[in-house]
Amino acid sequence: MASNKKTSLETAKASKKDEFYTQLSDIEKELVYYREYFRDKIVFCNCDDPYESNFFKYFALNFNALGLKKLIATCYDGSPITQQELPLFADEENEPKKKAYKVEISEVPDLDGNGATDLTDVQLLLKSSTYNAISELKGNGDFRSPECIELLKQADVVVTNPPFSLFREYIAQLIKFDKRFLVIGNMNAITYKEIFPLIKENKMWLGVTRQGTGSMWFKVPSDFPIKSGQKIENGIRYQTIGSTAWFTNLDHSRRHEEIILVKHYSPDDYPKFDNYDGINVDRVTDIPCDYEGFLGVPITFLGSYNPEQFEIIKFRKGDDDKDLTVNGKSPYFRILIRNKKPQIS
Repeated sequence: MASNKKTSLETAKASKKDEFYTQLSDIEKELVYYREYFRDKIVFCNCDDPYESNFFKYFALNFNALGLKKLIATCYDGSPITQQELPLFADEENEPKKKAYKVEISEVPDLDGNGATDLTDVQLLLKSSTYNAISELKGNGDFRSPECIELLKQADVVVTNPPFSLFREYIAQLIKFDKRFLVIGNMNAITYKEIFPLIKENKMWLGVTRQGTGSMWFKVPSDFPIKSGQKIENGIRYQTIGSTAWFTNLDHSRRHEEIILVKHYSPDDYPKFDNYDGINVDRVTDIPCDYEGFLGVPITFLGSYNPEQFEIIKFRKGDDDKDLTVNGKSPYFRILIRNKKPQIS
């Protein structure tokens, strides 16, 4: 089993599918909505090399402001962009290279004595033998390895950008160990049979920013396969990967904002499905305010989903367990929902 796990992750790395590095600006935009969840908590970034990861950088720089109890980061053994993200951390003699290691921080003191804690203090902390923040892992740093699971058990909140190709397994692990989390994934992950039930049962939902309406730009290695959706800025290559979203089980205020509904139901405007007692709605903004029955809406609905306003019924399939159809044709994936508060006059 261990060899299979190692092979799957190494294959993903070799094919350059999972080398996506999140920009600090995207992390800051989302994390501002969750500050209350971090005070006196242990945060684990279990797919994050501190020499490269902006997740580690964010929590290290904001360690005191957030009131963290501890920050733990682990990485898989090596990365093609070592020393590019946090060059201040580079130490030609002492920096672990092409190794699986962990960093554990329980405090970020003002080591340079300038009256504030900043990136220089984090750099000095990582280099200091007094704090012994860095240690090498025995294994390869796979998030499924026994030693990484033991670290996961300690954590209160997990925040990271996991390998997209292993998203199902990654989320399953978080659910198994009953962890709070905030992670990045492809919006299409909601169509996975392992993921949608969690959303339906309100065990997981979308975050605040980039809720399926746009794409994040991720830094990728210079030898990343050339494909559409790339740009180069200051010599660094960036890649978009379609609609990217934050997935979480941390509640936030946006999740409780109601969708303002202005359309009214008309049989001419909302055709019924052939194989389910419900109507098709092509856009979230077109959800009728006065319809009491079931509605089939695009998956982008989840970016505005309020569990007090709507109930999620099922995904994609009609009563015959085949894809929903309208006049014999299947619209793109639909989520069947019901309005809990229809405006019936």
